[in-house]
Amino acid sequence: MPPQSTRNLIVEEADALFYESGFEATSFAEIAKAVGISRGNFYHHFKTKDDILDAVIARRMGLTRSMLDGWQTEGEDPRGRILLFVHMLIVNRAQIMDFGCPVGTLCSELAKLDHTAQGRATEIFGLYRDWLAEQISELGAVDRAETLALHLLAWSQGVAVMATAFKDEAFIRNEVAGIEQWLASLLAPRNPDKGHRCSLLS
Repeated sequence: MPPQSTRNLIVEEADALFYESGFEATSFAEIAKAVGISRGNFYHHFKTKDDILDAVIARRMGLTRSMLDGWQTEGEDPRGRILLFVHMLIVNRAQIMDFGCPVGTLCSELAKLDHTAQGRATEIFGLYRDWLAEQISELGAVDRAETLALHLLAWSQGVAVMATAFKDEAFIRNEVAGIEQWLASLLAPRNPDKGHRCSLLS
């Protein structure tokens, strides 16, 4: 594998620092130090921090698309693919308890700053929403696919926020189990009395 370019290293280190420390709190000097380059070399690649932010968002978009494509291949069926998304909460529990969800924290910070890049950052959530809606449609809930996808996204974000606040791994695992039960309810037979599939949103 060829070595990474200096520009790619800057974006990678900036991505990590924006996640761990926040976009506003991270300075050029901190990014340059993490990469191991001079300030002059740094400015050769990026003139402003907003330029770096745009590159970080583009990087996250690319990584998210690659991950979703991987899940599409790895998952045996729509339910299995959705569970790969849900289980991110457990796989990444240490980072989530320390720093929160990387997408959620960035979107929240940019919204507070009224930053022009907030909409682009939110597009990452849009990738998850659309992918989840596609899986849910395949489960049969076509008319509610986007609503249920947003519900699942909101649930996972709430878990991440509370996990960061309370540093409680058991809470994460219990909530993931709850999401799994909810997902199973989408596959339940139609209720003859109500005439629709059982779900928490029914």
